[in-house]
Amino acid sequence: MSVRFLAALLAALAFLPALPAAAETPEPPDRIAAAWRTDHLFVDERLRAAIPATEVDRIRTAMRTAAVPVYVAITPRTPALQKIRYDLPTLLHARVGAPGLYVVAVVDGDYWSTNAELYRQAGLRGRDLTSVRGDDKRRLDIVSDRPAPQIVRTIQQASTAFDGRALPAVPAGDLEPERPHRGLSVTDKSDRAVYVGLGVGGLLGLVLTLVIGLRRRGGSKPSRTSRPVDARDVELRADGKITQAERALARLDRRRNKTTQQLDRRDDAYRRLDAARALRADTTDDVLAAAGALVLARQAERIASGAALEPPCFFDPTHAPGTAKVDWSDEVEVPACQPCASAVRRRKTPRGLQVPARSGLLGHDRKQVPYWTLDPEDSPMVATGFGALSDDLAERITARKDEVR
Repeated sequence: MSVRFLAALLAALAFLPALPAAAETPEPPDRIAAAWRTDHLFVDERLRAAIPATEVDRIRTAMRTAAVPVYVAITPRTPALQKIRYDLPTLLHARVGAPGLYVVAVVDGDYWSTNAELYRQAGLRGRDLTSVRGDDKRRLDIVSDRPAPQIVRTIQQASTAFDGRALPAVPAGDLEPERPHRGLSVTDKSDRAVYVGLGVGGLLGLVLTLVIGLRRRGGSKPSRTSRPVDARDVELRADGKITQAERALARLDRRRNKTTQQLDRRDDAYRRLDAARALRADTTDDVLAAAGALVLARQAERIASGAALEPPCFFDPTHAPGTAKVDWSDEVEVPACQPCASAVRRRKTPRGLQVPARSGLLGHDRKQVPYWTLDPEDSPMVATGFGALSDDLAERITARKDEVR
């Protein structure tokens, strides 16, 4: 009897490794779609305690009053989710199969972002959701530290796209606070100009005479191929280009039977667009970050539209793309826009993108210097020349953000 018992025990032990240790965790789209069968508002269990009940109630109210069925998923950003983040509404619709608005709200730290798609019943037509969002002038002013404001606004935008209803005003509590006024007002500047105009005019005349005299002596002096860049202006240009890239990607996503090349272009464009959004979300009043976001969004829009990728102008990425090649220091060839390339060929140094740098004995002084004179270890934009020296700016931004996280 003991021999038979031992033989049976050994046989059982031989089969144990083949048995599953535990049930595999479902993929995010499967978990969310399963939860939507009972509740169209899915809140990841890791966030339920962190989101106030008032936020959840407000989202439910907006869902009930919407012109279309609404499915909302609120989840933290994870490595698994990051890979399918922009495809998640499509993947969820494929699992649910019902028309409506599919909204995915993702939190990273205290920053919320939303991705949404509107699916109509067969035969119904209306405005495109991306178009409505792009025309919404207050979209970029909505706070990003809470989920409800962005989700509710997305639901309102979908209602406008579905039946043409006008977008309501954004509540004041959902808008970013106005930035404090800095510097003198226009009136104060005008008054001051009246008193100092004559003196400044004489001084400028003397300085101009000296500059002209020095330039005529030759040498590699910076040329005035560009004006000083205002950070706010670059930020606005970057935001506008991000919107254009979003529209181009939406058009590409709507195509059926995409080729492998089109799928690769879409993934590349989303990668650059995500990096551009990260730069705009993580920094303020930083001309380096704003210019980097502008370059990446511009490239994302071109790639999604099927156009060839163009590197930025090495000297000033806010210029036109670098369609010319010129020899720079240490026999390095860099792309440049036509005005900057012309200056280099005349043995002059383009003024380039000017950024503030600390100077003086204690580092309290601030002066404007060409960005390429900064330490490349401090910024991926400087290290890559905004992608002009190496086309890995998006990867460096993503990697640096992961390190901080």
